[in-house]
Amino acid sequence: MDTPRLNRRLVLEAPVVAPDGAGGFTETWTAQGVVWAELRPGTGRESFGDAVTLARVPFRITLRAAPPGAPSRPEPGQRLREGTRIFTILAVAERDPEGQYLTCFAREEVAA
Repeated sequence: MDTPRLNRRLVLEAPVVAPDGAGGFTETWTAQGVVWAELRPGTGRESFGDAVTLARVPFRITLRAAPPGAPSRPEPGQRLREGTRIFTILAVAERDPEGQYLTCFAREEVAA
């Protein structure tokens, strides 16, 4: 197995839900830390909504492992950000038998 090239600086973000005072809630994102990662895109596809077209691209994002329960270990429902690009984390798995790296299965959506 190749050693990944961790050459992309990403910010790990977690959702924070708070009441909006009108019976609903607002969702904001808070930074959990910075990780260095390797991004590998999959095959994208396009879907059509009511007034917008979405381009969806799956990504495999490899980064150094962190112990389960550590705030630096990504979880499904969190996201990774690179500037204005957002990668929603769908699943996380150990990449190698030694547990040195994690693979985040993520999706980037861009309105076209």
